[in-house]
Amino acid sequence: MILAGIFDIALITILLACAWLALTTPDLLRAVVLFIAFGLLAALAWVRLQAPDVALAEAAVGSGLTGALLLSTLSVMQRAEARRKQEHASATTEEERRA
Repeated sequence: MILAGIFDIALITILLACAWLALTTPDLLRAVVLFIAFGLLAALAWVRLQAPDVALAEAAVGSGLTGALLLSTLSVMQRAEARRKQEHASATTEEERRA
């Protein structure tokens, strides 16, 4: 019984830390990974609360589907940023040639 209470307190602490880090980190990839970890830990919390159906939904939607969409969006954003930088560099080079 004491071990279960210690586990629950540790789970809550890790959930809060994971949420705080996901919200405050400036690195988007780290934020997405922390969001996915938070969803998996939340699913574990639902299992501890004896709600396995909610835990499965949280793991599938909260971590799986939403995490995949966020990672995909981050990839698109990084490619667009790289394309913008390349276009800016080529425009700067053309302006230097004209001057």
